[in-house]
Amino acid sequence: MTNIQINYEHLANTVLKNCKKRNFTGSYAPTAEDAKAQIRELLKPGLTVAHGGSETLNQLGFRALAEEAGCVYLDRSGAKTPQEKREYFARSVMSDLYFMSSNAITADGELVNIDGAGNRVACLIHGPEKVVLVIGMNKVARNLDAALDRVKTVAAPPNCVRLQLTTPCSVTGVCADCHSEGCICCNTVITRHSRIPGRIHLILVGEELGF
Repeated sequence: MTNIQINYEHLANTVLKNCKKRNFTGSYAPTAEDAKAQIRELLKPGLTVAHGGSETLNQLGFRALAEEAGCVYLDRSGAKTPQEKREYFARSVMSDLYFMSSNAITADGELVNIDGAGNRVACLIHGPEKVVLVIGMNKVARNLDAALDRVKTVAAPPNCVRLQLTTPCSVTGVCADCHSEGCICCNTVITRHSRIPGRIHLILVGEELGF
């Protein structure tokens, strides 16, 4: 193991210990392949599975994992019209498993997410029976201030590029605290506790994943 890998494991143990007081469950996956193995253990035939937009899940080939497991996979890419998107969201709210990543997580276990449409953070807050967040250790921040700063300076600009939006940060690489039409920083959610023990489950991955 490299020094970075050893440090990631130590840091993950600290984060997961702090998550327990928040009613989150969690586990550590040293590599992306280990994370995929843990995801496969959660995916059971017949379960309805949905997910939010996530470069992390794309990197892990999540769709293929869900389909190979025999899950009822809700295809978010199939929703083209506003009505179809509303219907997808309605079905996602009632899913058995909802997968996403997190824009940041503090060393004390708080989840920090900023969303455009808000469907991802809405499902994190309420609805799906269980929410699974797959988070690369590159997203761990020292505290809330650092986490919020990370979202705006590290996560949002490349996400706007990925989504082909013409926001100031997609052009300059720097957050302008904008109100542009394509702004994805519309809703800020800090999740500090789960009222339902174990509803939120974290898989921390000892690699750099996502933005």
